[in-house]
Amino acid sequence: MSSDLQWLLLRKNNSFLVKRVVEGPVFSKESGNLLNINSFKYSGLANSKVVNVEDQAGSIKIHTRKVKASPHAVASGVATTAIRPRSGSRRALGIAAAPAKRGYRPDLRHATLARVSALVAAQREPKPTPAKKIRGKKAAHFLG
Repeated sequence: MSSDLQWLLLRKNNSFLVKRVVEGPVFSKESGNLLNINSFKYSGLANSKVVNVEDQAGSIKIHTRKVKASPHAVASGVATTAIRPRSGSRRALGIAAAPAKRGYRPDLRHATLARVSALVAAQREPKPTPAKKIRGKKAAHFLG
């Protein structure tokens, strides 16, 4: 079945739709949808080439569907790339941009980089805040 026909069947009725607001965008919770927007471009169900970015046990995993894989072969039809948690944000973004450089869904490059950078920022440990220096009359009061 073609991806256009699948989208026509899935766009208004599927179990992943989130219809909370009467007017405005309709969101989707499906895996493979990078921006969680219900549109053909970002759909993980209707497209044959899908990029899925997820956080698993402190590392970031990028799943891409193999081009010649059968739609029924779920486990064997997926190529996985793992990004170690302490590899650095620039390296993580370079690894995430690699499928787009190879020609695999270059239209999703920006969305993939946005999702990976958000996950890297969430995994980063917060820097400790330095103690405030007390100056002027307050310092004389505490030291005196």
